Amino acid sequence: MTWIPGGLEAVYHENLPTAAKRSAPARRVRKRPFLRYALYWIAAAIAAFYLWMAASLLLLRWMDPPFTAVQAERRIAAWQSHISYKKRYLFVPLERISPQLQHAVIAAEDARFFKHHGFDWKEIGSAVRDDLEDGRVRGASTIDQQLVRNLFLSTNRSVLRKGLEFSIVPIAELLLSKQRILELYLNIIEWGPGIYGAEAASRYYFGIPAERLTREQAVELAEVIPSPLHRKPNRITPYGARILVRMRQMGW
Repeated sequence: MTWIPGGLEAVYHENLPTAAKRSAPARRVRKRPFLRYALYWIAAAIAAFYLWMAASLLLLRWMDPPFTAVQAERRIAAWQSHISYKKRYLFVPLERISPQLQHAVIAAEDARFFKHHGFDWKEIGSAVRDDLEDGRVRGASTIDQQLVRNLFLSTNRSVLRKGLEFSIVPIAELLLSKQRILELYLNIIEWGPGIYGAEAASRYYFGIPAERLTREQAVELAEVIPSPLHRKPNRITPYGARILVRMRQMGW
């Protein structure tokens, strides 16, 4: 082996034949696969999110939620606006909620609740046709969708929220019975500023427990659900009359 001084090594390499240059070891620059790592962590975060959703819904088979995402949203909004806020929330079993209210809410919000598996595709199709024909935005959310929205998401309209809602509802349908979904729904939805659930609403507006609500009072409360921050139960409106008709058509 021929010894070459360090300073002459580069000159010697330049004068090597082309074949010799090809045989010389090349230093490889390894690029870090940032994109692969990023995709891995994104997939891991999505998987963790849905595992958390599934675990939370599984616990809700037996546990009553101490609070919901919408309740937290309202409290934060009141704090930011420097508005006084008092939360009224009392969870009661489904058998302690008047059947009249159960029937009125189902008739008003989700007539095929016991027939579908989370989504009422017929109602969604009708809402889409209405939107296309006259530009009027009409909701078609089922009780399942509204439950998921109240428990985990928010009231803000966005494509992201709707996408999350659509992806979580099948998990709720898989892990919870229809009776439990209805029980959770009636106990957590808004019925006015700071008023959550049938028991709190019944006591606040009528001074009686939810199990003693009459048919007319139940319909008045059902009328409030689409816009709970702006409506109050005081009389049966034409919308309430339609709820009564639908209740009779459904055999209630």
